[in-house]
Amino acid sequence: MPAPEGPLSRSRPGRERILAAIRAAAITEFSLNGLKGTSTQAIADRAGITKPQLHYYIAGKDELYVELLMQLLHEWKVVFSFDEGSSDPGRVLSGYIRQKLDHAFDKPEMSRIFTREVLDGGRNLERFWPMSRQWTQKKIDIINGWIARGLMRPMDAKLLLQHIWAMTQYHADYALQVRAMGGQLGDEAPPLDREPIARELIAFVLTGCGIKSPD
Repeated sequence: MPAPEGPLSRSRPGRERILAAIRAAAITEFSLNGLKGTSTQAIADRAGITKPQLHYYIAGKDELYVELLMQLLHEWKVVFSFDEGSSDPGRVLSGYIRQKLDHAFDKPEMSRIFTREVLDGGRNLERFWPMSRQWTQKKIDIINGWIARGLMRPMDAKLLLQHIWAMTQYHADYALQVRAMGGQLGDEAPPLDREPIARELIAFVLTGCGIKSPD
């Protein structure tokens, strides 16, 4: 069955290009309006295709939304993993914080989709919570192992992780406030320099953990 005619099909792009345009449009719409406030027409318009074209490539907005949530959680699991064999919590936590910040700066819309879902009650996350708790528990166990070996001060490992999530994700969910406080609003404003933010946050967390900053 050929794809319906429309702006993209007339230029004969590959299937992957159309799907990428749909996903990019959906990420923007979901991040701005959440699942309930996003229509398939809005996704189609932003992707530059017609609504019939959109439904040729996707079953519906709900399936696409859940797919994006799964992608985000998979990235958090794979990219933000700990080195289980490391005896250097300073380096592991520093790397973790930098990765979380990079994700917040590079993919802020994905972070906002997750935040909007949580604020809306998290119905679409119910199936993922057990896995998320397992992934988080692995990190907690590693941190508790460092504490038991005297490599960092005693603390609640789960709260430590939650504090890191809050401080790093802030730069995605509250990006407008970050720019406003820095006097960098407007289309002509330069990109934020994330390196000073990373250094300050790493120093703050490691000091609180009783760990010397890595060289």
